[in-house]
Amino acid sequence: MALRLLLAVAALAPALAAASSPALGINYGQVADNLPPPQAAAVLLRALNATKVKLYDADARVLSAFAGSGADFTVGLPDRLVPRLAADPSAAAAWVRANILPHVPATSITAVTVGNEVLSGGDTTMLRSLLPAMEALHAALAACNLTTRVAVTTAHSLAVLSSSFPPSSAAFRRDLLPYMTPLLGFLAKTGSPFLINAYPYFAYKADPDRVDLNYVLFERNAGVGDPATGLHYDNMLHAQVDAVRAAICKANYGKSLEIRVSETGWPSEGDDDEAGATPENAARYNGNLMRLVAQGKGTPAAPGEALQVYVFALFNEDQKPGPASERHYGLFKPDGSPAYDVGVKAPTITGIGKGSGSAGNGTGLVVAQGPGGADGGAGPGTGFYTVSAAANKVTSWPPRCMQSLVMALVLAMAICWS
Repeated sequence: MALRLLLAVAALAPALAAASSPALGINYGQVADNLPPPQAAAVLLRALNATKVKLYDADARVLSAFAGSGADFTVGLPDRLVPRLAADPSAAAAWVRANILPHVPATSITAVTVGNEVLSGGDTTMLRSLLPAMEALHAALAACNLTTRVAVTTAHSLAVLSSSFPPSSAAFRRDLLPYMTPLLGFLAKTGSPFLINAYPYFAYKADPDRVDLNYVLFERNAGVGDPATGLHYDNMLHAQVDAVRAAICKANYGKSLEIRVSETGWPSEGDDDEAGATPENAARYNGNLMRLVAQGKGTPAAPGEALQVYVFALFNEDQKPGPASERHYGLFKPDGSPAYDVGVKAPTITGIGKGSGSAGNGTGLVVAQGPGGADGGAGPGTGFYTVSAAANKVTSWPPRCMQSLVMALVLAMAICWS
C-alpha cells in the first residue's frame, strides 16, 4: 500500500508543487471511519516535501508516524480541557508531559492551539477560561524550556468581528473586548501568531446573487476598494485578513502580531441550498489560493508580509455532522484519489479497512479533529469540529540533526520529567 501511495503522490506532485509554499498548510481531518493510517500519511508528506502540519488534537499515532519527517506540527488542546487547565495549572503540566514530551525532538512541534473558535462560541465559562488556560499551558512549556520552540495560541472565526467591510472599518465585537484585549496582549508578549478561520465560501453561500463568484475564487474581477485607505482588493480572503488586521490595530497590537489563516477552503459538494459547492469551484478556489501563496505575497495592507495559510482539508470526512458540505472539503477522497479534477490522474489507494485511522497530506498541512491524544488522564478526545462557527514552492526539509539542538531538548525533557 505504501508503494501505491507514493505513486499517487508522485503523480500529484507536479500540480501541487507548482502551487505549494513553505507558508502553505493543509487541514488534515480524521472525523471518518475510512481514512488511511498515519503511516500512509507520512509517505504522502515525505513525497511532497510538506513542511507544516496542523492537528486539532495531539494524536500520538500521527505524531509518532511523522517522527524524523522534518514537518513542523501544530497540535491542539480540545475545548473540553480548557476549563480544567484554567482551574488547575497542574493539568497543563500533565498534558505537556503526556502529549508533547514523548514526541520531541523526534517530531517537531512548533505550536499548540488551545480550543477552537472559543470566543465566538457563547459559553461564558469557556470565555473566562480561555486565557488562563493558555497562560497555564505556556507556563508548563516554560518549565520544560520549550517556549522558544512551541508557541501557544488559539483560532478564531470571523464572528469575533462586529463588521468586516470595508476592511479598515473592522473592529472586534464590543462584548468580546474584555476577553480579546488581554488575549492579544498575551500573544504579543509571547510572540505567538493570531489565527483566523476565514471562509469566503460562507459569504457566497449566504448571498450568491450579490457576491461576485470570481471575487471569492481569486479569478479576474473588478475588485473592490476601501475608501478610507485607498487600497484595492481583488479577492475576498485578503479583505477578510486585513479586516482582522484593522481590528487588531484598533486594539493597539497590530504591529506586534503575525496573522495566519488557520482554516480556509471550499466544498466540492453540498446540500441543495448550499450554493456554489461544486468540484469546479473547489478546484478553482484551492488551486488559485495555492498559487497565490506560492508567490509569497501579502495582503494589500501588508504587502511585504507573506501570508501563511492552511487549507481545509486533506480528506473528505464521512462522519462530520452538519450539512453535506462539511463532509466534502477534502482535496482527496479516502482512497487517495483527487476529490475533483486537479489536472492529473492518480492511482487509487486500495486495501484500506474502515476504522484504520487517518493521516496524510501534502503541500504543507493542517490536521483537523481526530480520535484524540492523551489528555493527562482525561481519556481520548471525542469532540467533532465543524468547518467554522462563522456561518510551495516546495523547499527541501532542513536538517534536524543539529547536536546542540537535540542536546538542549533532551536536557529540557530531563528537567521537566524530574
